[in-house]
Amino acid sequence: MANKLRIYLKAYDHMLLDQSAKKIAEVAEKSGAEIVGPMPLPTKIKKYTVLRSVHVNKDSREQFEMRIHRRMVEIKNSTQKTISSLTAVNLPAGVGIEIKQA
Repeated sequence: MANKLRIYLKAYDHMLLDQSAKKIAEVAEKSGAEIVGPMPLPTKIKKYTVLRSVHVNKDSREQFEMRIHRRMVEIKNSTQKTISSLTAVNLPAGVGIEIKQA
């Protein structure tokens, strides 16, 4: 059985992400596992520059950015009960989850 699970969460909305990470940590603690985190990871920022008008006014541009907030929760001493309770957690739409065994 895996001793350590790392759960990576991604979302555009940081409030939604923090709620989801807290929910996962609570569920894992109830099943008797040891929790480290949720730890914030660096926010990825994607920037896009768009010309405002076509063909003329190259100096007139508009910039947009997308921020991808990330969190990591590490679960030590996980059991089968922990894994089954984590699969039953219902996360809101817009939160990506990735589980890795370490």
